[in-house]
Amino acid sequence: MSRWQRVVARQAAVDILVMTRYLRIIGGKYRGRQLNFANIPEIRPTPDRVRETLFNWLQHVISGAHCLDLFAGSGILGIESASRGAARVDLVESNLQAAMQIHCCVEDTELDGVQVHNLSAGCFLDKVQRKYNVIFLDPPYGKGLLESSCRILEKNALLADNAHIYLESEQQLTDKDIPHNWRLVRAKKAGQVFYHLALR
Repeated sequence: MSRWQRVVARQAAVDILVMTRYLRIIGGKYRGRQLNFANIPEIRPTPDRVRETLFNWLQHVISGAHCLDLFAGSGILGIESASRGAARVDLVESNLQAAMQIHCCVEDTELDGVQVHNLSAGCFLDKVQRKYNVIFLDPPYGKGLLESSCRILEKNALLADNAHIYLESEQQLTDKDIPHNWRLVRAKKAGQVFYHLALR
């Protein structure tokens, strides 16, 4: 991001301050750090208790991992991964306001190896050429984005062997809902949200 874009991002953060909500990093180097994020209606950050469970599931694989948060929203899953020692984190968010806010959070925490991409998930998957160990898939509901993202990740060979994939949805998933070479190894429900961990 250029200097001009950083200035714009900072101003956008100021402009939406009255509409800001807060999230807390719950583990790793920046444990306890509070982050601001835009209160954008379509963005639903993963709650603390769900994140705590998720990163307990991932505790043995997150350090040194290459992570992709494909529908970043507030960016908290990717930022949490970086705080816990991930080597590289790509945060993809199509909403410009949200992407700028994520960039400000990344700058403020001085996280290494984190890059924010203001692109749609499809555009990013079409252009990226690397393999990921951990992938977070938490798309908007009711648009078929979870299923299509899973297919493209496999088709474009973007997953490392034994990759771990986090899937959040409005309904319980089964192995029939994911690529044939993935297996659901964990699943829980929090309120109306179902969250799962698959192993490739």
